[in-house]
Amino acid sequence: MAQQILLVEDDREIARIIKDTLIKEGYAVTWATTGIEGLEDFSAGNYDLILVDWMMPEMDGLSMIEHIRLQSDVPIIMISAKSKETDKVTGLQDADDYLAKPFSLEELKARVRSQLRRWQRYNKVFAADEMVSYEHGLKIDWVKERIYIEEDEVNLTQKEFALLKVLAQNPFELFTKEALYTLVWHQIELDQTHTVTVHIKALREKLHDPVKSPNYIQTVWGKGYRFIGEQV
Repeated sequence: MAQQILLVEDDREIARIIKDTLIKEGYAVTWATTGIEGLEDFSAGNYDLILVDWMMPEMDGLSMIEHIRLQSDVPIIMISAKSKETDKVTGLQDADDYLAKPFSLEELKARVRSQLRRWQRYNKVFAADEMVSYEHGLKIDWVKERIYIEEDEVNLTQKEFALLKVLAQNPFELFTKEALYTLVWHQIELDQTHTVTVHIKALREKLHDPVKSPNYIQTVWGKGYRFIGEQV
């Protein structure tokens, strides 16, 4: 099966050249034109590498990478016309590599191959961690996307699982309702926080997780939520 690459680039000509080059190398390429569209594609797919332009409409590359890093360690190459050393340092805070425009197609292919080799090694090391168990009976199979309390499977909706994934893969990190809405619904409107509240309530009920004495999802009143489950 061809390795999957997500390309997020708003310049159509540059995107066409990159996409055609990578397809000729045997990769499967999905192309998004904005950061929001890129986040939607990322959540819907299973990618081996992401190429992200820095300057884009709706959400820039830096912000998109920050959101992805809350969910995945997939290799990311930042593409940018910014070539100053300070810009590269900023871009590499969450990205794995930085490719300054203009660049040669041979350099692009070499960078892609290098990052994919690293990702393959990483996946071999951490393949055993697909099932994670927590105190009080919660088990999460990240590969099959299945949730269990003791031995009973818990049926979550897609959004409930996405919320749990963001929280549980970033334990003890506080998320505002606005941040969760952006990460899970891939929209940046700030007046939809009630939607998050409703889904968190439903998630808690399915996990048998009381608000006043939670085992997994803690409410920080006036601020947001964080995952406090302890692995066993």
